Amino acid sequence: MELACCSCSCSVPGRSSLSPAAPTRRRRSARAACRTRASRLAVISKATAVELDGAAASRALRRSGGGSMELAKSSAAMEKLDIERGVCVPFRKYSPEMVRSKVLESQGAIWSLVMRGVEIVWKLGFYWSTLMYDCFIGQDEEIVPFRAMQLRNLLCDLGPSFIKAGQVLANRPDIIREDYMNELCILQDDVPSFPNQVAFNIIEEELGRPLEAVFSKISSRTIAAASLGQVYRATLRDTGEDVAIKVQRPDIEPIIYRDLFLFRTLASFLNGISLQKLGCNAELIVDEFGEKLLEELDYTLEARNIEDFLENFKDDPTVKIPRVYKQLSGSRVLVMEWIDGIRCTNPKAIKDAGIDVNGFLTVGVSAALRQLLEFGLFHGDPHPGNIFAMRDGRIAYVDFGNVAVLSQQNKQILIDAVVHAVNEDYAEMANDFTRLGFLASGTDVSPIIPALEAIWQNSAGKGLSDFNFRSVTGKFNQLVYQYPIRIPERFSLVIRSLLTQEGICFTLEPDFKFLEVAYPYVANRLLTDPNPALRERLIQVLFKDGVFQWKRLENLIVLAKENVAKMSSNPALRGKDVQRSRDRQVERKLDLKDTIKDGARLFIVDEGIRRQLLLALTEDSKLHIQEVSRGCLQTN
Repeated sequence: MELACCSCSCSVPGRSSLSPAAPTRRRRSARAACRTRASRLAVISKATAVELDGAAASRALRRSGGGSMELAKSSAAMEKLDIERGVCVPFRKYSPEMVRSKVLESQGAIWSLVMRGVEIVWKLGFYWSTLMYDCFIGQDEEIVPFRAMQLRNLLCDLGPSFIKAGQVLANRPDIIREDYMNELCILQDDVPSFPNQVAFNIIEEELGRPLEAVFSKISSRTIAAASLGQVYRATLRDTGEDVAIKVQRPDIEPIIYRDLFLFRTLASFLNGISLQKLGCNAELIVDEFGEKLLEELDYTLEARNIEDFLENFKDDPTVKIPRVYKQLSGSRVLVMEWIDGIRCTNPKAIKDAGIDVNGFLTVGVSAALRQLLEFGLFHGDPHPGNIFAMRDGRIAYVDFGNVAVLSQQNKQILIDAVVHAVNEDYAEMANDFTRLGFLASGTDVSPIIPALEAIWQNSAGKGLSDFNFRSVTGKFNQLVYQYPIRIPERFSLVIRSLLTQEGICFTLEPDFKFLEVAYPYVANRLLTDPNPALRERLIQVLFKDGVFQWKRLENLIVLAKENVAKMSSNPALRGKDVQRSRDRQVERKLDLKDTIKDGARLFIVDEGIRRQLLLALTEDSKLHIQEVSRGCLQTN
């Protein structure tokens, strides 16, 4: 089987592609690298998706032309990670070998590494001993809130790598318990800044000019501070435009490399426990973390991420993405358009500004689902500080350092999982978990099936009004402690993204029903998207046990029309200056002509479908003309 590579239009055997809407600007430069890797990836594409087998490691060793088995294993592990994701990474920012070479390049670096290792082992060891003491005296549960706060302060004390690790752990219920996760969430917003003068010196170094030559003014205080950098507001001298300047923390790169090396060294001692509890090596978890961390460290990559989001949403008048001033940006400084909106951290200001809250939230949910299911490129850190409400009803995103990619294969499996949930096929839902990398290949899923059924039926049985992702996630968190389930890094970001945006919805409008917007969007996609894979899923939804589900078809049409109505009436589309151009870009009426044409073509070509539809039309020895008429009326 030959499928398209995600980053370009070349073909990679056994790989799957991103959405057709995937970014194209990087394709030409990446194509040659992808083709070079294609032959190597083909060798191991039949290996299991999670665990690294001995044969794959041996092949990696032969490709390296010698060297240590350890390096060969890590190289093969990274390629295995690519296969699990279903994407090709032609220009990798991270590899265990690269980290090792950078850290061990000099005697001074080795001495610094040893001292840092002693510091980490001492502080983490002391913290671990307090946990063991709590267990010994039987007060481990009572003192959890205090210990969780201690852990957060300890991570801040150990520096940016550990702060980032804490932010990641805040979304990994497969690794730590929920009460610790809640405490670590504070790290996403409360990080100390570094001195202004240090930041201004870095900006001047990147620009090659004094600040006064480029900016007529710059804020004397940081607008926001994060684990890897901080943000200032400034005004361009030439144009008078307001911009946001993101500056990286000083000398952070060698610290990150050193800590990643120590993380992976420590993880090598935990592989046995990790294999037992999660079904994968602890080193693989560090590799996922290290790869994302080094991507965030490169601001030129973040600039390209912003350009990709601009391309994806260029025809969507309800979403605002800031443009990048590339001529003023570099690897440590990023200059972007200033977003003049209201942060979602201030719900009172949003309501006081007269913004239609329900319309704004509808836009936000639809934009999030488009990122996830249509583009396969989504914002990995949509906390309230990174999302703005524009006064005309649009939603604006900032901070694109942490984005995640879902391959076409992964998106299709997610849609499969939705279809299996609708059809109450819990055995296939469990298999979907294996295909997505939550379970190691070959894991017996039979014990998980009843647990999935209990979670879904308990949540879905309440209806849309009471369904929320947080309750489902809480039950799923309990499941991951009972079975060897590992949450792949990209899906931990998906979960965090959905939970965070649902939380924003509830903060702004406690009665807002997240799924009442999400369901109509999915229904609209199933009915109108020409993608053959979605057409196949539509058929799976409409047929259950070989019987056509007339009620499901009617419900899908009603929901899809609801999605079109909500989006077309959004306040962001009412501006007199842009109404005429936007009318062409926003769907005003549910159009099923292409779906009906595809259905007719399938009816003629596929004998099995033709027989099933004829049986459906004559079910119970009567013609179901009323159902057909009702469905036709719904589309008008």
